[in-house]
Amino acid sequence: MVKKAKENAAKKKTSAALHMGLVKNDSYLKPYEDAIRGRYEYALWKINQLTEQGKRTLSDVANGYQYYGLHRTSRGWVFREWAPNAKEIYLIGDFNDWQRIERYRATRISDNGDWELKLSSKALKHGDLFKMYVVWDGGEGERIPAWATRVVQDEKTKIFSAQVWNPETLYTWKKAKFIPHKDPLFIYECHVGMGQDAEKVGTYREFKEQVLPRVIKDGYNCIQIMAIQEHPYYGSFGYHVSSFFAPSSRFGTPEELKELIDEAHSHGIAVIMDLVHSHAVKNEVEGLGNLAGDPNQYFYPGERHEHPAWDSLCFDYGKDNVVHFLLSNCKYWLDEFHFDGFRFDGVTSMLYYSHGLGEAFTNYGDYFNGLQDGNAICYLTLANKLIHQVNKHAITIAEEVSGMPGLAARFEDGGYGFDYRMAMNIPDFWIKTIKELKDENWKPSSIFWEVKNRRSDEKTISYCESHDQALVGDKTIIFRLIDADMYWHFKKGDENEAVRRGIALHKMIRLVTAGTMNGGYLNFMGNEFGHPEWIDFPREGNGWSHKYARRQWNLVDNQELDYHYLGDFDRDMLKVLKTEKRFNLSEVLEIWHHDGDQILAFMRGDLLFVFNFSPVNSFTDYGLLVPTGSYDVVLDSDAKVYGGNGFNDDSIVHLTNYDPVYVNEHKEWLKLYLPARVALVLKKN
Repeated sequence: MVKKAKENAAKKKTSAALHMGLVKNDSYLKPYEDAIRGRYEYALWKINQLTEQGKRTLSDVANGYQYYGLHRTSRGWVFREWAPNAKEIYLIGDFNDWQRIERYRATRISDNGDWELKLSSKALKHGDLFKMYVVWDGGEGERIPAWATRVVQDEKTKIFSAQVWNPETLYTWKKAKFIPHKDPLFIYECHVGMGQDAEKVGTYREFKEQVLPRVIKDGYNCIQIMAIQEHPYYGSFGYHVSSFFAPSSRFGTPEELKELIDEAHSHGIAVIMDLVHSHAVKNEVEGLGNLAGDPNQYFYPGERHEHPAWDSLCFDYGKDNVVHFLLSNCKYWLDEFHFDGFRFDGVTSMLYYSHGLGEAFTNYGDYFNGLQDGNAICYLTLANKLIHQVNKHAITIAEEVSGMPGLAARFEDGGYGFDYRMAMNIPDFWIKTIKELKDENWKPSSIFWEVKNRRSDEKTISYCESHDQALVGDKTIIFRLIDADMYWHFKKGDENEAVRRGIALHKMIRLVTAGTMNGGYLNFMGNEFGHPEWIDFPREGNGWSHKYARRQWNLVDNQELDYHYLGDFDRDMLKVLKTEKRFNLSEVLEIWHHDGDQILAFMRGDLLFVFNFSPVNSFTDYGLLVPTGSYDVVLDSDAKVYGGNGFNDDSIVHLTNYDPVYVNEHKEWLKLYLPARVALVLKKN
């Protein structure tokens, strides 16, 4: 009886916690409280199951990478693999002329399907290439181990193999402990391979020496690195992963990746990884597609096996071994490489049986209609619990387009536990606005509403464009604004009206997006200075060219061109935002908007943001009712140093004008000259 009473009390406590959390913050979720509670309780049940009712922690559970794979021990080498469908497993490689030899034959050691092979210390050496040779009922073949931590490709044959990686000297971290600065989070999304000006694949070391200093100088405090997990096809942008525990060798060695992360930390820059757990590459020899004769070992069976849009395979999040594999993967990157967190890719695809394809998501019922993958929801919740258990300062970001409530809400409140969600509505809004509206029809009210369109209890990462908007077949913001005139009129003194318009709006779009954020701001590598053209990786259709899979830093470094104006503005924009302490906690307070005039003004703490989106109308002595005091211009998008006209004298201290009507509100009128297509930031003294 006592035990039952405690269980009932615990259930009531759970219900109360949820009602006071996610549902309390959004009364429209009240009809779905049972569904939210169900997800919460399922996650609790799964945690208890995996941790043996709390005898272990999730962190203890996620140590699979320390057990599986190839390891050097004091007694020699040990290799383990989970392959329940296998009948025989051999290690083949340089050490045995790639032949199946009894000495290198593994033994099945559990009903679960674990295999083990123990070898002497002299049986393998650092640098040896190897694979598994797996035999199953009705077939056999070479496979790269699922837990391989080093995979390389032969330059001539293009064949991938695992590699024994046991350097004599382990990497020594210069900065063993690091705490990211999150207020706000300024993220520089980047790709190591395309980070060089040269037409080639860049390396971790080149990125550390040539690109990281630019990130430091520009004021970003976090880099989000794409394409870290090994992937057979370079042109997949890293999203068709084959070896989940292997940092891509095309960029260098594991030690060189650690050097890059360590160097970033030494300059106060967090490093998060674009983590792909939403799907996997179909490849069987390189990947997990058919590791041991069972195509469903890691993936859903039947209609849910393949992703209909991505030509890839969908993980079975209902299998404990798969959950163990993925959770261990999260901990591995945090533990071994000191990553500071993850941006989870393709979360929408994970949440819904339909992968979100063809779904409109017009009402809350679409999030709780039984067509959601409860196993995937549970996994994402557990992943967030684990990550923050391993590192309480870790950063997790959900790339999710449907608007699922609770993604970035606390688990204890019925949420999934992400720290942030991507504000994916914002880049879509800017694309639609630029494509469909004439400049004179841009409405400040619509702009302000869209950049602030988010759930009150969830932090977001605001951005104008990411790598998605730069891929071949699409256009970056600068290219949508200027198009081919960038090729002919981007030299100082030779600008035409299209270029002048593009430069002005590029700065304004970024400022209004960053100025209204409530968590962080993201920029894709090079877009801060208006990098021209799209991204197109080497492929047969372009003659395997690297011309568009690089960043042309020479353009921003050339003081005779206009690119540096945009880069300089971006740098100073971040500098100004950093002057407002606890920026994220400061309210976005609307001062004024007028769609007819196309004027928008708002405050964050002591910073006053003023925008004139009109393409033709300038205003003299435009009055804004603001807190009483004096104001200095700290950023002017029209300043000549940013490629503007310099119509304002920014050295003037602006004093508010007394109005007896508002004396009790401690407000007075601030009169400003607002040229067309100009944004100002003023700081209250």
